[in-house]
Amino acid sequence: MANASMEEFEALLNESFEMDTPEEGSVVKGKVIAIEAGQAIIDVGYKMEGRVELKEFANPGEAPEIAVGDEVEVFLRAAENARGEAVISREMARREEAWDRLEKAYADDARVEGAIFGRVKGGFTVDLGGAVAFLPGSQVDVRPVRDAGPLMGLKQPFQILKMDRRRGNIVVSRRAILEESRAEQRAEVIGNLSEGQTVDGVVKNITEYGAFVDLGGVDGLLHVTDMAWRRVNHPSEILNIGETIKVQVIKINKETHRISLGMKQLQEDPWDLVGAKYPLGSVHKGRVTNITDYGAFVELEPGVEGLVHVSEMSWTKKNVHPGKIVSTSQEVDVMVLEIDGAKRRVSLGLKQTMRNPWEVFAETHPEGTQVEGEVKNITEFGLFIGLEGDIDGMVHLSDLSWDERGEDAIQNYRKGDVVQAVVSEVDVEKERISLSIKALGGDKFAEAVGGVKRGSVITVNVTAIEDGGIEVEYEGMKSFIRRSDLSRDRSEQRPERFSVGDKVDVRVTNVDSKTRRLGLSIKAREIAEEKEAVEQYGSSDSGASLGDILGAALKSGE
Repeated sequence: MANASMEEFEALLNESFEMDTPEEGSVVKGKVIAIEAGQAIIDVGYKMEGRVELKEFANPGEAPEIAVGDEVEVFLRAAENARGEAVISREMARREEAWDRLEKAYADDARVEGAIFGRVKGGFTVDLGGAVAFLPGSQVDVRPVRDAGPLMGLKQPFQILKMDRRRGNIVVSRRAILEESRAEQRAEVIGNLSEGQTVDGVVKNITEYGAFVDLGGVDGLLHVTDMAWRRVNHPSEILNIGETIKVQVIKINKETHRISLGMKQLQEDPWDLVGAKYPLGSVHKGRVTNITDYGAFVELEPGVEGLVHVSEMSWTKKNVHPGKIVSTSQEVDVMVLEIDGAKRRVSLGLKQTMRNPWEVFAETHPEGTQVEGEVKNITEFGLFIGLEGDIDGMVHLSDLSWDERGEDAIQNYRKGDVVQAVVSEVDVEKERISLSIKALGGDKFAEAVGGVKRGSVITVNVTAIEDGGIEVEYEGMKSFIRRSDLSRDRSEQRPERFSVGDKVDVRVTNVDSKTRRLGLSIKAREIAEEKEAVEQYGSSDSGASLGDILGAALKSGE
């Protein structure tokens, strides 16, 4: 019985020991019994005391709040050290307590409060009431933060992104909180906006394609094409960052929360008056705003722009880039050719404001006018001569020389030669000017044979005797009479019976303007004379001989 009582007592004793002796590695309650040398002495029960540095009772950047008699929770690291004191830590107790609290918040997706207290590589450290978390630089704000100084030490909410108790890692975000509140704010602002509404906004950012405008917590995009009715090359031409402007809400996308804004919609559309203001055929002054490969855009007034197509730029410069004819910002006179109100297009003409140079040339240079110009080009069919008014005239091969073949005559000319010619034809519609070099001294052949017709009898000079006939000259024009045409009588068809310098009467059998030759015949003259004599004096059948008839005819002619 006594043994049983002893065992019970031992068991009770052990139980009371277990109850009163805290377990190492756990959080225990203790009482501050003294504060000395920057440490708090804490009684954790069972006659165990430990020391804790006062700074462990302070939040980062704050003074410690601790007094004798305060009850605190500490972490018992060891029951006894070399000095017989308990090894305790307030910081570790706070950490354990914080981890429990943070794990619950993480599971509930709840916000936690903390303060940024240090800067580390890639971000910042945050005290979450005992546990230290990492705040990546990208998670500090919605936009990159250059100076995080003002955020240090401030108690503010964070969202836990990741946590691992075993490794002691916690990653938090301040940005997620801001985005959430921003989304709520956006939704509220967007809810109060409607399409067509006019609102005030502040220009927040300017890009090449437009500007972002803050409408009070929500941004809208004002596209460059909606800033003004006129062409705007860059938004900075008409807007400045920080400027307050009036805009109209054009479109709201409820899903993406994107807002499109416009400024020009608040101004009168100049296109409403274009038809009345710019009648077809009217000429107006405009400013060249843009030059492309296919033409130039000319602003008639702010918001009304027309295109001068490359084909309407110059009468003479056909295959030239528009930039060689006009330059940006140049003032030009243009004619309205066409208006398409639906497509908001005006077709303009530049050359129409100047007279057609071919018309002017035709008026000032009638056919037969002598001109002078430089050989611009030589082709297989003739020469191109530069004329006044920046136009060209063409001398065809056949108009180069009276005496030489065109193919031979063209060899006498080189590019850059200054030549004289006569205007032979101007075709305004086809924009063609025909010139003649051979006509410069007039047409000698035409002048020489002006009164000569087929059948005429003319007197020629013999200039050469050849085997096949004789060469003769009439008014400077050479011709050849073949042997068979020298006489009606065969025995007289001998060239040697003529001498150079002889004057001979011949009959014209052909006038060929193309080859510039006269067909001549002594034989034809004799036959014609005989025929005429017979008609006048009767036929040889009546008894009179041909000699008598001719004799009579000659006598009467004397």
